[in-house]
Amino acid sequence: MYSIVEPSNMSITHKKTEFPQSTRADVLQNPVFVGIEQAILEQRIPPGMRLAENDLGDVYGVSRTIVRAGLQALSQAHLVTLRPNRGASVANPSPREAREVFEARELLEPRSAREAALNAKPKDIADLRLHALAEHEAMQENASGRALRLSGLFHVKIAEIANQKTIAEFIESLVSRSSLIIALYWTKSSTRCDEGCHNALIDAIERHDADEAEDLMRSHLVDIHSALSFGVADKEHKTLKDMLGIDLSN
Repeated sequence: MYSIVEPSNMSITHKKTEFPQSTRADVLQNPVFVGIEQAILEQRIPPGMRLAENDLGDVYGVSRTIVRAGLQALSQAHLVTLRPNRGASVANPSPREAREVFEARELLEPRSAREAALNAKPKDIADLRLHALAEHEAMQENASGRALRLSGLFHVKIAEIANQKTIAEFIESLVSRSSLIIALYWTKSSTRCDEGCHNALIDAIERHDADEAEDLMRSHLVDIHSALSFGVADKEHKTLKDMLGIDLSN
């Protein structure tokens, strides 16, 4: 069985989010940032959920200073909203913001797919195929949250292969915010990023077919965008520790 090896300090957002250089290492090691970010990207905690500092301190066994640093970093990544006197909550994108995020992706990612097709090396293709296999494995295990996170990493990897650093940073941020948008507004019961679409993209990139890679990425994103419905249904809420999958009994 194939799986993708992900370094413990790597994720969609914290790899390139612009934190002050003096605090970057601390952010990458902050358990609140890493844990909440992954839970959001895997849709284990819903948009709008309140993130109480005391609860997070208990869940992760850290001080309030570390909790606040993690929440501030999540806010800079647009995954958490901080309000004076009201505390922190998971970001809750409006329909307008959701449309803007996907419209921006539709503008940027097809061009990056084109550039990736022109620049891809054999190792890049091998990495993309490993990503696709890991995503398929998650789908087979009905781990939809993990599959969604891996799908996001797949899109980020294409942006990196394009070798356009500034654009890749924008795409990385947009992809991470898309997890919240999909959690709120997704309507299709089918797979969000199906295996066939990603494999077709890899094949086009491997053939260095820039036109086809660009067209496939554009149609893929348009399809996802068209599956968003802006009538929000209520989500079932569990406790924070249940959503984070952390057992405090030990």
